[in-house]
Amino acid sequence: MTVTPQITVSDGRLAVRGRTVLTGVPENVTAAHASGAGLVDGAFVGADAGEAKSHHVFTFGTLQECRFMCLFRFKLWWMTQRMGSSGRDVPLETQFMLIEVPATAAGAGHDGGGDGEPVYVVMLPLLEGKFRAALQGNEHDELQICIESGDKTVQTEQGVNMVYIHAGTNPFDTITQAIKAVEKRMQTFHHRDKKKMPSFLDWFGWCTWDAFYTDVTADGVKQGLRSLANGGAPPRFLIIDDGWQQIGTEDDDTDEHPAVAVQEGAQFASRLTGIKENVKFQSKNGGAGEDTPGLRMLVEEVKGEHGVRQVYVWHAMAGYWGGVAPAPAMERYEAALAYPVQSPGVTANQADIVMDSLSVLGLGLVHPRKVLDFYDELHAYLASCGVDGVKVDVQNIIETLGAGHGGRVALTRAYHRRARGFAPVGLLDMFNAGGAVEECAVDAAAAVALRVRGCGRFGAYFSRRPARCALDGADVGFTYDGDTGLVAVDLPVPEQEMYRWNLEIHV
Repeated sequence: MTVTPQITVSDGRLAVRGRTVLTGVPENVTAAHASGAGLVDGAFVGADAGEAKSHHVFTFGTLQECRFMCLFRFKLWWMTQRMGSSGRDVPLETQFMLIEVPATAAGAGHDGGGDGEPVYVVMLPLLEGKFRAALQGNEHDELQICIESGDKTVQTEQGVNMVYIHAGTNPFDTITQAIKAVEKRMQTFHHRDKKKMPSFLDWFGWCTWDAFYTDVTADGVKQGLRSLANGGAPPRFLIIDDGWQQIGTEDDDTDEHPAVAVQEGAQFASRLTGIKENVKFQSKNGGAGEDTPGLRMLVEEVKGEHGVRQVYVWHAMAGYWGGVAPAPAMERYEAALAYPVQSPGVTANQADIVMDSLSVLGLGLVHPRKVLDFYDELHAYLASCGVDGVKVDVQNIIETLGAGHGGRVALTRAYHRRARGFAPVGLLDMFNAGGAVEECAVDAAAAVALRVRGCGRFGAYFSRRPARCALDGADVGFTYDGDTGLVAVDLPVPEQEMYRWNLEIHV
């Protein structure tokens, strides 16, 4: 049985089901049919430049008289949509395109193959090795493929799987099929059909950012919760956003500046000076609570008195907007100043105050080999305070720091993998899961020591399978889900009331 591909590149045309999508396709552009049953409607696009460089722009072909919708990065952090009908309408940094190919289109070279219904084509730029791809157009209506590494020493002559193309007659189904085809090929992500939605999606939640920006305080959090409850909308999920961390700048005077950003834009030059909460969240009570972290006291109060079920806190991928301070208190993380270099397409779309600041003042980048230690210690401290999770922001900054680290993709991948290094969850079958974790520490012997209470299934996330688990010094069985990184250990019913287990997880 012969299976005929629905997407072809020949005679200078990119055709889908007999209809021309692009004309003037150069000879160096290829389309490799996606292998596997049911994938005859897909193809991977490649091109050969004949010269090794870290940045290439390949002409894909001319796009005219085909309506499309696309998503593009209009600045480093955010995406938005745009509609058009020709190549010149395609913006720089386009990450997704859905093209409607009509049965006939005068002057565009369409041959009217198939019935009268339109055919829809999805184009997805991909990561390939150490390179990232994006689509863009020019004034000649040419659709182009841009690939780059972000490190001048990381070069290539060609891209083999730069863009994935998928075709179908239903736009919604075509998008789904395209994503699933890329999922199967790359095996670096899961389609949302396979993902379990977190329970807090069903709860009303509150994030402190719009109310306080970086001026958030412990008292302000409690006041906000009371206000919402009095209005008949008590939150069950809380995010303490930017403003709780210890930060500073090179110009800070410890006695005059409490390491808190208070001016618009000032936080972009600030760096993390400690992993614990700042003075606005530290305990002001003496006596029994004197040694208790202020963040822990706040979390216990909002859960115990305000009915909040889960508390998350904010932090940037690099620690803070300006990274981690290369100072004695943080020297174990080997942070060094790095100066962001953005992709040309990003800077051409829209300038950004964050990047303008950091390109001059630099960012304290934790060395990739120390990222796991940094995240482990930060997240372990948060877990010991009863925090259930983190909102990780400013992720795209990492891709601008790839020079000397193997490029944008390599450095970002290293950070993401280590971000999943370790994170305790608590009792998996309990409502307030994180309440079971009383202490958490990571030692130099690659072991995580937890002091936990209760009984049932206890869970934690690890980036790799643990070597062994021990409960009160004795080895115990455990399960490990390689897809999610979840480690689960059964805690038996303790013989003593209010007993605390000593759980060790060795990696």
